[in-house]
Amino acid sequence: MDKVGKYEFLAEPFHCDFNGRLFIGHLGNHMLNAADFHSTARGFGMKYLMTIKRSWVLSRLAIEMIEMPTQYTKFTVETWVESAMRYFTSRNFRVVGHEPTGNGNESTPKVYGYGRSIWAMIDTESRQPTDIFSIDNGAINDWIEKDKECPIDKGGRVKMDDQAELVCTIDTYYNDIDINGHVNSVKYIEHVLDLWDLAWYKEHQIKRFEIAYVAEAHQGDQLSFYRTASGDSEYCVRICKEGDVETCRSKVTFFD
Repeated sequence: MDKVGKYEFLAEPFHCDFNGRLFIGHLGNHMLNAADFHSTARGFGMKYLMTIKRSWVLSRLAIEMIEMPTQYTKFTVETWVESAMRYFTSRNFRVVGHEPTGNGNESTPKVYGYGRSIWAMIDTESRQPTDIFSIDNGAINDWIEKDKECPIDKGGRVKMDDQAELVCTIDTYYNDIDINGHVNSVKYIEHVLDLWDLAWYKEHQIKRFEIAYVAEAHQGDQLSFYRTASGDSEYCVRICKEGDVETCRSKVTFFD
């Protein structure tokens, strides 16, 4: 079995925005599914971990796109483990399609973009990080691929001060909650991107989206979204639940 997993998806029309391009939230969901398919096939996926009261939890995600797949386009998400430490592992993604060359059935690879992620493994009862290498005698080390390129920035701490504007506060419901019992990672992405209206997206396309998860939120929690401009076409967002407890931070960069 190859160290790099390759999984085909379709940009379904109802997963695309008004421009006919895949929502970045759905792309993020495909990346997370690819990560699960890859880890499950190699013996350290969620299906097995749940039997021993363990689970993967996404800590950071960065997606940087050249362009988004259009509706009905088939594309492949490649994923591989770049490194592993006791409590965290780094996993990368490449999103590729194929362009006809005009010469019969021949085509050339087309790179849509890349992703970087960091994951922690937690004990589902204590909710605390647990030793990744304790799973199957550290079998994850057998699947590390250091030579495959992922040319996008790893990202860093999203810096914000107390001057950020409160844009909105929302309630959380059944559809926000995932298998781990907390607000789904992709739901945060969707809520952040809803801070800009349709008129904005008629003039701007997302170049890069990154998010760092700090604390869990659960059904019934109210989430408050604070936003500040941090550069040309770049915005930082802080999400807090009641008591001003920060749940995550995000940075969104749009094409100029």
